[in-house]
Amino acid sequence: MSENQRKIDISIFQKSKKGNFFCGDSYFYHEADNTFICALADGLGSGEHAKESSQIVMDVIQDNRNETVSTMMKKSNKKLVGKRGVVLGILQMDLDTKQYFYSSIGNIGLMTISSDSVKRRNIPQVGFLSGYERPFKVVSDKLEDDMIFVMFSDGLMKEKYQTPIFFIKM
Repeated sequence: MSENQRKIDISIFQKSKKGNFFCGDSYFYHEADNTFICALADGLGSGEHAKESSQIVMDVIQDNRNETVSTMMKKSNKKLVGKRGVVLGILQMDLDTKQYFYSSIGNIGLMTISSDSVKRRNIPQVGFLSGYERPFKVVSDKLEDDMIFVMFSDGLMKEKYQTPIFFIKM
């Protein structure tokens, strides 16, 4: 898909913790003809081992991006046996049916902002993925025109980014 055919605009900010070369967060996004997926994982702890676990999960999602959110969560969890755990959020959009699907475990947050600036925040499931079988909740809802999604890990400073200026459209 060429740049001028994209339907989704993306902005990403990532920074390692002070004193670490590696950032323990990993992300993946992909837009195809009428689908879009993005995922964010934060490896437990920090540094190289946290990055390793979060990247393993992103590789699983990339390889299974046409599967359901639930299937991607389960496959990601299985790959973490013997590794550090991760918290994970996956957002999948079907642009044909105008639906989105989202699952989150741990402190990966998702905020939706409607075109008239109504903000809704998803409450993630408590816990983390570490290879042990567990249930996953998948939320689905309608995509609205000009809807904004903000997915973030615990590295987002709430006070700074919950100000009105953060949500102004340019």
